[in-house]
This record gives sequence, structure tokens and C-alpha cells, in this order.
Amino acid sequence: MIRRTFVATAAAVTISALQALAPAHAQGVIKIGEVNSYKVQPAFLEPYKKGMELAVEEINAAGGLLGKKVELITRDDNGNPGDAVRAAEELVSREKVDVLTGAFLSNIGLALTDFAKQKKFFYLASEPLTDKIVWQNGNRYTYRLRPSTYMQSAMLVPEAAKLKKKRWAVVYPNYEYGQSAVATFKQLLKAAQPDVEFVAEQAPPLGKLDAGSVVQALADAKPDAIFNVLFGADLAKFVREGNTRGLFQGREVVSMLTGEPEYLDPLKDETPNGWIVTGYPWYGIQTPEHKAFFLAYHNKYKDYPRLGSVVGYSAIKSLAAGITKARSTDTEKLVAAFKGLELMTPFGKATYRAQDNQSTMGAYVGKTRLDKGKGTMVDYVYLDGAKFQPSDAEVKKLRPAD
Repeated sequence: MIRRTFVATAAAVTISALQALAPAHAQGVIKIGEVNSYKVQPAFLEPYKKGMELAVEEINAAGGLLGKKVELITRDDNGNPGDAVRAAEELVSREKVDVLTGAFLSNIGLALTDFAKQKKFFYLASEPLTDKIVWQNGNRYTYRLRPSTYMQSAMLVPEAAKLKKKRWAVVYPNYEYGQSAVATFKQLLKAAQPDVEFVAEQAPPLGKLDAGSVVQALADAKPDAIFNVLFGADLAKFVREGNTRGLFQGREVVSMLTGEPEYLDPLKDETPNGWIVTGYPWYGIQTPEHKAFFLAYHNKYKDYPRLGSVVGYSAIKSLAAGITKARSTDTEKLVAAFKGLELMTPFGKATYRAQDNQSTMGAYVGKTRLDKGKGTMVDYVYLDGAKFQPSDAEVKKLRPAD
């Protein structure tokens, strides 16, 4: 009798414990692990993080994903590829995240791309721009959101060719992003304008620009036009010194990223007029999807969005769309779901191309103008990333078989 009572009681306790655990398990969370250079690149990544957090908030307010809440767990990589890989390992092994996203610098994006391949773990490269992420170093586990260096160069080259300038100089940060952007620009401009000459090349280390010597070297070469790929503090130093020494007078400048608020706003009254740039004129985009994003962002943060805000927001929304389509966070199911995945971003519809895992998100191209002491973009147009890709045959040559 006593034994039967004990067994019955124990069984009841076990059932009660399982019942108590069941709702907690059912309600669980989907964890998104994110790695980025927050300390090194705060101008872009602080708004980027806000964009991610807004997207997570919207998703959870709508019921989450697969009946679960979404949790964002971020780690700082200190601008170092080794630290980025260690952070990714910790997120996967200890935090048990379901997916990885992030990276700003292209060399870090490549390190995480390799990590995804080695670990067979899904990774969405949100911001790094080097073509190698989806081409030479591409793998089935890695997708990329932002338009690449090839895509942005392809958007700028038609405008550069219209200038009909023969002698060009280039200046870029000497690491993967800068090297990739300049190589593509040279290739595409040569194809569009065979008589073009590149008469000077300056490649200072990232974040260590000696503006005086770089500007003087470019001026000494007497180019007709300049292609610039500097950004952040390097860009500000270059513009200041270039203005002081008259480098830009009578010369055309084509400049990648300069129209992004993160880099244009700090130039203030030093903003040069008439540079052809890629960027984000948030104040003038009137599409319904951008208006909705702008209002949500402004209501939450009492601030205007930067390009980083759009990228962070769209990265999380991409993962949500992929998980919803896959009905799972299983890596292999996500890999399959992202092939041809479509979603709406603040810039309109984007598709993840099946042939190379690259999103078709586009960019705005326009000209800089100094207006009432601050830099703006004018005469801008949105260019769909789907129209600025090499042929499928070329991509097949560039990308290893999955």
C-alpha cells in the first residue's frame, strides 16, 4: 500500500513537472546571433543596431516567428577577424543561437563566411560589401543583403563614363572592400570607355589616412577625375584637405558611399558640391514602404534613420521571412528557403538570387550639394540591384560549386 502510494505520488509529480515545462518549451525563443564592429565603426553601427531592434520589436508584437519570440544577441568583434570568429563560436556553442548575421568590414565578413562553411551554419552577411562573399569565397550557408562593390561600381560607372574624362585617379582604404571596389570600377569603366587612363592610385591603411600626402600625390598626377572609396573619418580628412588644397576645383569626383548620412552629415559646411555618389536621401523618399519604416523608426527613436538603420532592419526582416518560409530554423531548410526568397524592405522588394545568394536590394545614386551648411543628395534615383549584376555565366565562373 505504502509503495503503491509512493509510486503514484512520484508519477503525479513527474507529470506535473512535464506539464509545467511544456508551455515554457512551446513558448521558447528564436535566437539571432549578431557580430559587428560596434566600437570601431559606431557612426554606421549604432543606427544599424537600432534598425535591428525595431524589426525585432515589430516581429514580436505581431506574434513572433513560428509561435516563438525573437531574441537578438549581439557581440563586438573589435574590428578584428579573429575576434569575430571567436564571438561567432561563442554564440553558436554557448548561446545556442539559431542563425548568425552581421559584419561591417569586408575582411570580417569573409572570416564569418568561412566560419559558416566550416560549421555548416546559416549566416546572413548584412553589411560587408566585397564580392568574394558571394563569389570566390561563396558557400551555400552564406547569403548577403547589401549591394556589393560590383553592384555599386556598376551603378556609378555609367555616370562616370558620361563625364568623358580620360585621366582618372583612385583613392581607397587598403583592405578588401577598397581593393574590390577599385578593381571593379577600373574594369567596368575600361569596358565603357576604352581610352581611359588611371594615372594615380593612393591606398592608405583604413583609419590611418595621411591626408596631406595623399591629396598632394593626387594633385601632382593632374587627373581629370577622381574615384574615391574612402569613408568615415578618412573621408572627412580627405575632403577637408582636398578643399584646402583645391584638389576638387575643376575636377569631377565619383565617390562610393559618400551620400550615406553616416558619412555625409559630419562633413557639414565642408560638403563638396557635385560629387556623384551612392547614398541614402531619407528626407525625399516617398514610397509607401519607406514612409512606414521612417515613421516607425522616428516614433521609436525620435531621430531620422541612417543607411545603417535600413540595413539592420532589413537583415532581421530577411531572417524572419526565411524562417517563416522554411517553417524552421534548421540550417538546411533555411538554405533552401533563402533561394529566391522575396521580401519587402524600406527600399522596396528584394530577392535573394538563387545563383549566388546575393540580394537584389539596390541603392540611390545622385549628387552632393551643400545646402544651408549641411550636405544633401540631389538629382537622385533609386537603382534596382537586379539590373546591376554580371551574367549568370560569369557568376558561375566566379563562384565555386556549392
